[in-house]
Amino acid sequence: GSAGRWVRCRLTLVCLVQDVPKPEGCRAQESEEEEEQEKSADEGFMGMTPLLQAHHAMERMEEFVHKVWEGRWRVIPHDVLPDWLKDNDYLLHGHRPPMPSFRACFKSIFRIHTETGNIWTHLLGCLFFLCLGIVYMFRPNMTFVAPFQEKIVIGMFFLGAILCLSFSWLFHTVYCHSEGVSRMFSKLDYSGIAFLIMGSFVPWLYYSFYCSPQPCFIYLIVICVLGISAIVVSQWDRFATPQYRGVRAGVFVGLGLSGVVPTLHFVISEGFFRATTMGQMGWLFLMAVLYITGACLYAARIPERFFPGKCDIWFHSHQLFHILVVAGAFVHFHGVSNLQEFRYTAGGGCTESSAL
Repeated sequence: GSAGRWVRCRLTLVCLVQDVPKPEGCRAQESEEEEEQEKSADEGFMGMTPLLQAHHAMERMEEFVHKVWEGRWRVIPHDVLPDWLKDNDYLLHGHRPPMPSFRACFKSIFRIHTETGNIWTHLLGCLFFLCLGIVYMFRPNMTFVAPFQEKIVIGMFFLGAILCLSFSWLFHTVYCHSEGVSRMFSKLDYSGIAFLIMGSFVPWLYYSFYCSPQPCFIYLIVICVLGISAIVVSQWDRFATPQYRGVRAGVFVGLGLSGVVPTLHFVISEGFFRATTMGQMGWLFLMAVLYITGACLYAARIPERFFPGKCDIWFHSHQLFHILVVAGAFVHFHGVSNLQEFRYTAGGGCTESSAL
């Protein structure tokens, strides 16, 4: 034993003194020494001072961020997520890990995980309404009775839809960045829903009460006050927590159902037949059904509640909610387009035959 150690020491000395390729004995001894150093470093981590421990932790975090930056990350199950990323207990697998890099978050758009469907449903919907809005805004003025006013009120709908869908897909993209970023973008997401509801009311009230400007103005003021109130409530930090899922759905469903009052006013003043034909109440009712159904699925977490782990990637409640929101917005646009076309056909007057 002592003779062997003496030989290894001589080999080491030769390797250090002479600039020659190291023999097998030198490499073997260095390997042993490196293993001992790593082992002692790992064993000594718990004995380090808090400052050294923090430095070591920062090095590990930098290594993790580098891996995320390069796109080398894997989806993880729900039970290992930090609390601020836990939103739906029934989605068991396929979650993104915390990724403190905006570049990595945006690159994850092209990876398969629980948020993939949420991102793309509203990203494509946003592009669709953006293109549709540009085409509609550049329609010839001769197709409108009052081009300036009508393009503004219809533009309010497109603005609300684009803001809602933009805030939504951005939130779902950067949701895993950090707790602070997630909280900030969730508030934008909820504000976008209020903008969509308020923007949807504007053209419908304008055309439905075209010949009754006073109630139109009153209803616009009321919906704006309610919408701003919903935005203020959504800035509350607890509003975004899983425990308040039902409250979130209730706030925005209630904001949308505030349209029942002007709807009843319209039906009573114009009659049921005119309201459902020229007034396009059928499309408005279908829009309400789509929105409310989506909100109920979202609040109840259906269908993943009945099939835990089976809808982790596709067809879970949030994706269905997104699809129904885009469908409801398009249905509303179709109804408003029909109202605009009827107003153009009837002309700018408010005779008994032309008024809605």
